[in-house]
Amino acid sequence: MDLTPYVDNLRQELAVAADAGGDDARALAERLTAPLESAARLTLLNALSAAMGEVTRELAPGSVDVRLRGLDPEFVVTMPPAPEPFREAREPVEPPAAAAPPPPPADADDGAMARINFRLPAHLKARAENAAAAEGLSVNAWLVRAVSTALDGGERANPPGRGKDSGSRGFTGWVR
Repeated sequence: MDLTPYVDNLRQELAVAADAGGDDARALAERLTAPLESAARLTLLNALSAAMGEVTRELAPGSVDVRLRGLDPEFVVTMPPAPEPFREAREPVEPPAAAAPPPPPADADDGAMARINFRLPAHLKARAENAAAAEGLSVNAWLVRAVSTALDGGERANPPGRGKDSGSRGFTGWVR
């Protein structure tokens, strides 16, 4: 993004304002324009950085960064990753000739994932990380289990071979 038109506009506005003050004000404005150019560029860059910070908060987990190339800022947009569709490796099956089956109930576990932004106070985040580590789980897996347990009324138990008393090593993550 070229800041020169904005800095030139500021210089022109200063000259117009100085014209109203006479020759001494005009001479002072001419002496001030060179040092003010770098201050104006820095102020514009700060304003753009603050604006992109707000855009980044709305775009999370994507982001917009402002980088300085020479005298002018450049915007770098990082889009959030697109969720990949879940596919199982199996033999191709002919689709039924009849109408499609009804959709599964809303509470069915079909493997589909949804992403949310979840903000925790720092002290709760630390406690969640410690609890997940103690059970050999990722924080995400621990939070999923905690939410599921809370919604199911405490009916879920630790998965077989997992938890702090199991003595076995487990693996967490995604598999393709």
